[in-house]
Parts: sequence; structure tokens; C-alpha cells
Amino acid sequence: MFSWKIGDITITRVVELEFPWRYSSEYPFIKEARPEALRDIPWLYPHYVTSDNALVLSVHALLVDAPGLRLIVDTCVGNDRPRGFTLGRALQTPFLDHLKEAGWPRESVNAVVCTHLHVDHVGWNTMLDGGKFVPTFPNARYLIGRKEFEHWNSETEEERLRVMADSIAPIFKAGLAQMVEMDHRISPEIRLMPTIGHTPGHVSVVIESKGETAIITGDVFHHPCQIARPDWAPAFDVDQATATRTRHNFLNEFADRPVLVIGTHFAAPTAGHIVRDGMAYRFQV
Repeated sequence: MFSWKIGDITITRVVELEFPWRYSSEYPFIKEARPEALRDIPWLYPHYVTSDNALVLSVHALLVDAPGLRLIVDTCVGNDRPRGFTLGRALQTPFLDHLKEAGWPRESVNAVVCTHLHVDHVGWNTMLDGGKFVPTFPNARYLIGRKEFEHWNSETEEERLRVMADSIAPIFKAGLAQMVEMDHRISPEIRLMPTIGHTPGHVSVVIESKGETAIITGDVFHHPCQIARPDWAPAFDVDQATATRTRHNFLNEFADRPVLVIGTHFAAPTAGHIVRDGMAYRFQV
């Protein structure tokens, strides 16, 4: 379980899933990330690419312990719901036990924010109890991006409807949802930053305390290979051109600065600094 200190704030990573993704022409995660292309980026090994050239991916939540605030950023896939993301399986993971081990029983959480409303970022918003999905964190305000919600609430694809029904609707029914804008300030030390493209209302989370800064990226980058190759875009970026521009802008703004970048899907060690590498960039851990 990795943790980082940013001034008075502690950020802790709690993993739900970590797995290799081997290149497949039938369903490539990132079509350009072929083995021969990955081998041209040696710093990806061994943390982020296996010796046989599989991308290593992580699904995890980030626990942000700030003065007067216990915030969870992104809530993974969740148990008891078959998803395309999990090849139709309903997960049964000890995620809530791992929260307790980190000193975060679910009743202690007082805020939740999802960088966007994809299936692997909203699942533990709710849990199955007595045959129905109810809010996992009963004492939390769930910060839901207005633009993001409006986009996905208008979707008619079957799995999207299930995600909204079992992971989003119950928190509104319980009166725990708070609609926010993409530049919302959560606390004196924590604010949202628009990073659109992957989805229309996508945000990253900026944490600033005592002159130190960290950014939780969400899905601006799905894998560190996109730091070296920001033009590599997964098919499920809603707007690939905008997502690519967002990556380039992010890299240009934060490279060679003392800003800790925490990737929402980056395998361990997960956090590091973006540095210029000739005409490109690399992730220094």
C-alpha cells in the first residue's frame, strides 16, 4: 500500500485490481502500443511493462487525508455487478477490508469525487445490501461533475444505463450527491482541474499544501507510455483529438516542475515526476 505526503496531506493508494494487458490486434488497449514500439521506451520496464511486453494496468482508489476532510478519489469497479470491463464477471474483492486496513472504514469517509463516470471509477460509490445497491459511504457528500453527469445521463447504451442505475442513481436517491463544476474547490488545499477529452466533463484533482503540489490525473493518461507518446490514444477516449491536446498541454505545463503526478491507472510505484527527455517526456519515479 503506497502513501505520499504533500505538506499536511497524506495520499494513500488502495488497489482493487492489477493486471497485464497483452497486445491484441482484435482489441488493442492502445493500438500503437505494439511490443516493438514499447521496447523503444526502455524506462517503462520493469514497472509498467512486463518482460514479455504486456502493459501493466491498475485499478485503484486514492485516499486523500486532508485537514478536516477524508476524500476518496475514484471508486473502482465495485463488487456484485457484471461488467464488460471484467469480461462479464461480477467481482468479489476485499476492497472494503483493504480500506479498513488503511485506517479508512467506510463510515469515516466524508467526501467522494469521481474524475469521470466510467465504470472503473464509480463502482464503489455503492454496495449491494439486502438485494439493492445503496451508498457505500453513508456520511460522504458525493461530488458529481455537472457536465459529466449530463453527458452520461443522456446515453442509451445498455451497460451505461446499468452503471448509472446501480452506481450513480442510489446516491442521488439518498440525498448524498452534490453537483459541481469542473473547477470546483473541495477544500482550501484541494481543487478540481478540467482535463477534458477522455470524457466531456473529465477532471483531475490538484492537491496543494505548504508549497507542495500533487495531481491525481484520472484518465488523462491511462498508462505511462502516453507520457512518452502523448499522441497514443485509446479508442474509448470520447474525443481523441481533444484528449491528445490535453495530454500535450499537461506535459508541457508540468514537466520539470516539483509536481508529484499520481496516475489513476499507473501500476506501482504509481507516482512520479514528468521530466523532459530530448524532444519527448518520461516519468521519473
